[in-house]
Amino acid sequence: MKPFNLFIYLILLLAFSSCRSFRQLSSKDNTENIAVKKRTNNNKKNTFIDNIEVTPGNTVTNKHKTSATNTTNTQNLSSNKGRSEMISNNFTVENSNYLQLKYAVLIGVTIDRLNNIALLQEIDKWWGTRYCWGGTTEECLDCSAFTQIVLRDVYGVNLPRTAQEQYNAGEKMETPDLKEGDLVFFHTTGRKKRMITHVGVYLQNNKFAHAATSGGVMISDLNEKYWAPKFRGGARLK
Repeated sequence: MKPFNLFIYLILLLAFSSCRSFRQLSSKDNTENIAVKKRTNNNKKNTFIDNIEVTPGNTVTNKHKTSATNTTNTQNLSSNKGRSEMISNNFTVENSNYLQLKYAVLIGVTIDRLNNIALLQEIDKWWGTRYCWGGTTEECLDCSAFTQIVLRDVYGVNLPRTAQEQYNAGEKMETPDLKEGDLVFFHTTGRKKRMITHVGVYLQNNKFAHAATSGGVMISDLNEKYWAPKFRGGARLK
């Protein structure tokens, strides 16, 4: 090969090798720049408008996180509100009379069954008044005076004075047929077992209000050991 041609060949070979090395160096530099850029982006904190952070399933506003539990509580409150609105359309404890609450416990019934407020007021007026034979005042009274006053003031019915006379004047009722405001009669003393010596006003759930010798005006149960064997029946006064 001629010296001139050999010189040209060497120059071309050197030039080709230099271009290839330069491309490799450029490629390496670009790769490093991309890696640095990725690391920079990964370390950068995302900031949202008004500090609102959004993650799947949760919403955070003003840096106060709302959890799934809070969401459930909100749903429960909405549900309870709906139930309360439905109940308020019927009968609720909140709008019931205090006397209904008090006597629902004493009688053992739900408050919605105690609708005769006048009767409850009359019983409550005399509640605890001591017993005395022949008494007719707020100082003391006997059982037939109590029933006479209650039926007169609540139902507008005039009763005879004594328990026996009240029993004779009424329409006899069996225990299952007794209704609120009926009278219930007992034999408590004396040899004549058919004689009526005590009377009370029937309420509900086998309970009756009466003026007892032991505790004054109170509520008792027809099934109590003391009263059950002495019960002689009920009567309804028209």
